[in-house]
Amino acid sequence: MILTVTLNTALDLTYRVRSLRPHTSHQVTEVTERPGGKGLNVARVLAALGHEVTVTGFTGGATGRIVQDQLTAVPGLVDALVPVTGTTRRTVAVMDEVTGDTTQLNEPGPTVTSAEWSAFQEAYEDLVPSVAAVALCGSLPPGVPVGAYAGLIRTAKAAGVPVLLDTSGEALRRGVAARPDIVKPNADELAELTGSHEPLRATRDARRRGAQAVVASLGKEGLLAATAEGRWRATPPTHVHGNPTGAGDSVVAGLLSGLVEQLPWPARLSRATALSAATVLAPAAGEFDRAAYEELLEQVTVTGEASAA
Repeated sequence: MILTVTLNTALDLTYRVRSLRPHTSHQVTEVTERPGGKGLNVARVLAALGHEVTVTGFTGGATGRIVQDQLTAVPGLVDALVPVTGTTRRTVAVMDEVTGDTTQLNEPGPTVTSAEWSAFQEAYEDLVPSVAAVALCGSLPPGVPVGAYAGLIRTAKAAGVPVLLDTSGEALRRGVAARPDIVKPNADELAELTGSHEPLRATRDARRRGAQAVVASLGKEGLLAATAEGRWRATPPTHVHGNPTGAGDSVVAGLLSGLVEQLPWPARLSRATALSAATVLAPAAGEFDRAAYEELLEQVTVTGEASAA
């Protein structure tokens, strides 16, 4: 069982329009609605790969009820979300069919009280000892301490459970100092953490700050990994067009599934890269085009070398 944590869950709405133009009305050609927030996207991809997953975090209000109702339809997924009095946020992605570009609008999320945060911590402490790995994903809703992820990392490590962190800003900086097993920043998040815009140098610096392994998502250029076992770059065969929402979450799912399956790093990176590209081709976050994934998996290029023993 894998545990994903989404403190700022969402209901993801994706609108497709023929051509997005400012200051005009648009006819929406298609609408999709899915449970969202980074950890829920990760969980759905993991479930599609055949892993059992428990999801936790916060949910509240009418939007939260829709999220939970839709989660019941996902085979292999267990809902352990913790209720709050506020209302779960919505995100809106508007996809331009002509250009393939997507415009994203994200609500901030409900304010979490100190009592609600304490209730979550208790639930998390009960869940962690029974899982094979933990993913801590996404932004912090208002009211949650900025050092929240650092504390959750320490709890997992005390139980001997490997943990992956995927967040940004101060939450990432404090989380890295708690020595997570893997961090997965994008290029901008990595530069903000380290002050370096040179990815190889930045991944090394992030490891010095505490991360045991760093996998940087570089968009169409693929993934760059710096680990104790070696350094590698994984490159997709071609740039794909579509909805990029959730592509980074599919990277996390690929890395986590590879971790619990004890795959070597090059195989983990190949899977993560192919899943990311196949997610861009899917209509909504938390899904991937399986035929494209299987084809892309054979075409991903991984270069680099293992560290000397």
